[in-house]
Amino acid sequence: MRALERVREWPVDAAAVGVLAFRPVLSAPSGQVAVVGTAGLPSRRFPWASVTKPVTALAVLVAVEEGTLSLEAPAGPPGSTVAHLLAHASGLGPGPGPPMTGPGRRRIYSNAGYDLLADRLAERAGLPFERYVEEGVLAPLGMSGCRFGPGADRGGGVGPDGAGPAAAGLSGTLDDLLALASEWSAPTLVSPETHARAVEVAFPGLAGVVPGLGRFDPCDWALGVELRGSKRPHWSGETTSAATVGHFGRSGSFFWVDPVAGVACAGLSDRPFGPWALDAWPRLGDAVLAEVAGGAAGDGQHV
Repeated sequence: MRALERVREWPVDAAAVGVLAFRPVLSAPSGQVAVVGTAGLPSRRFPWASVTKPVTALAVLVAVEEGTLSLEAPAGPPGSTVAHLLAHASGLGPGPGPPMTGPGRRRIYSNAGYDLLADRLAERAGLPFERYVEEGVLAPLGMSGCRFGPGADRGGGVGPDGAGPAAAGLSGTLDDLLALASEWSAPTLVSPETHARAVEVAFPGLAGVVPGLGRFDPCDWALGVELRGSKRPHWSGETTSAATVGHFGRSGSFFWVDPVAGVACAGLSDRPFGPWALDAWPRLGDAVLAEVAGGAAGDGQHV
């Protein structure tokens, strides 16, 4: 893809970016997901930081389908549920401590909520959280280069605001991240019904802040991934649809899935998120979608 040539201009020492198509556009047959282009260093392992959260969310959704957990089960502060924790609507603050407000009142991005999800999942499944994720998500999706470990969040074993493994503990390659984006595009681990619920706005109408981006009202979120909704400007670009879901991390990692365009984009880099990313990522997203719309993508060649 010509759009991926932009990655060469990023102010980073190393990066890896890829694009998927999952509708009958480009080289992807209907009902399948295809890699239509990559750039950079696809086999290098990078820290994912908060892009770990959509992996944790998938593990929770798998547990829901197995009957191990319920989205409506109490979890976190009084009145909060598993769904509240997934959607940053439990009232918990970013780090450990008492709730800042009641459940369902405000969108507060909470690493602490994901730590509680990990604890609840481990308790109900009778397995350590990391093992459940590896057996229930990473292995079935072929994410063989993805692993938990010190340094995965650029802060040792614990990330910002005390974030634990469930919030920011993974590192992996571009192939791993594309597998994750593919699962959020066309589910294989959970039913279409569970996936549909996971990518719709959870607890609509809540105002809140997307860290590093700003305050929005509403600040839409789904179950484990951010939902673009009406947010402007947005890190995925100006032309991604309101139905776009995804996540980014402070390590310089991101993925988004636009179900209207039938396109997903994922990227990793060795430079932490900052103003450079808010300039480079939207430009890339718009270029990718423009190329897809023009049917100008190549045959999956590496840039």
